[in-house]
Amino acid sequence: MNSQAIALLSRLLATARCMSRAAVWLAGALTLASVLLITYDVVVRRVFSVTVGGSDELSSYAFAISTTWALAFTVLERANVRVDVVYQYLPVRVSAVLDLLSLIALGVFAVYLTYFAYDVAMTSWTQNSAANTPLATPLWIPQTLWVAGFAWFAVVLALMLIRASTALVTGDIETLKALCGIRSAQEEADEEAATGARLVNGGRQP
Repeated sequence: MNSQAIALLSRLLATARCMSRAAVWLAGALTLASVLLITYDVVVRRVFSVTVGGSDELSSYAFAISTTWALAFTVLERANVRVDVVYQYLPVRVSAVLDLLSLIALGVFAVYLTYFAYDVAMTSWTQNSAANTPLATPLWIPQTLWVAGFAWFAVVLALMLIRASTALVTGDIETLKALCGIRSAQEEADEEAATGARLVNGGRQP
């Protein structure tokens, strides 16, 4: 693969990272909104003995949707959990191959998740299924947003897999490690230090 194609892949991954970060913020806002709704429901139920209704149902949808839309950013930041008991003692090239294999396994898993989640949403659509609740929410609406999060996760993993494969073939182990390797203790410490510095400076870049 030539340098132009690699540069294009890098730009696509950078764009995917920005979009995934925006999705995480939106997912967080959705979760916060559900928390506020539940809080309001609890307060008015306690004080006025009335309920707004549907807060538990809507919060469950919010949780499911926000979870799937956070997956892509999690893997881009290498925040997904991996067991490194043996990994940390392997030669660099061997561990790089394992990094690529783990990305392939995660990608296959994401595709299966997306496929079966899509099947659930399409079943709800074709059968016009609705929640057995006072709101009677058409289930295809939250399920479509849920499936879209899985689909975006699969797309991001595909981009990462292509870029990681080219890095392995060209011998660019450093790029492969930065893309899908397990984060070192030093990297985690540096990130925590940077986060602490931002907090001390009131959110400004140090």
